[in-house]
Amino acid sequence: MPDLPVSLPWPYISPGIPDELFEQLPGIPMTKRETRLLLLSQLRLQRDTILWDIGAGTGTIPVEVGRLCVDGHIMAVERDEEVAHLIRTNCDRFGVKNVTVLQGSAPECLADLTQAPSRVCLEGGRSVGEILRQVWQHLQPDGRVVATATSLEHLYTISETFAELQARNVEVVQSVINRLETRGNNQVFTAVDPIFILSGDKNT
Repeated sequence: MPDLPVSLPWPYISPGIPDELFEQLPGIPMTKRETRLLLLSQLRLQRDTILWDIGAGTGTIPVEVGRLCVDGHIMAVERDEEVAHLIRTNCDRFGVKNVTVLQGSAPECLADLTQAPSRVCLEGGRSVGEILRQVWQHLQPDGRVVATATSLEHLYTISETFAELQARNVEVVQSVINRLETRGNNQVFTAVDPIFILSGDKNT
């Protein structure tokens, strides 16, 4: 990986960009740094990975993956126009050029994607089971899906859909992370929102 310009807000090759360095919008979810590192680990990225990030939100995953997979390509899918613009802003902010933003609602918009992914990051979605089924049809042989669940319903749906699709090497990790923060004159540990991370590989 070439050296990154020192003028960038995070001029290091290490992943784990601090949350406060990203442009944000009120009410728009952002994958927190510690959870992001777990997701990147589960994705098992390679230099030329083709990633679909569905429900890309603030764009933290596309930015991190774009910096790591310099010969790859990232498709960030987001239904809201203002949020899609936010993703582009954050890519520009960190000098990431290999991300394309598709504004549209999954699973319907997935038919417009022509480059089959080797990795998929599924971050939410009201029809998470149907999105996962559609993704599986496009996924390259030996491809991998990593999905997040913040509710019992989504955890159950993703688990059942992985079983239905006969995914291999299924793993489930729950993050339990605390950060030291300053509150007035005190330093206290604050919990980062817990999340389940599920991953599975596609049969050849």
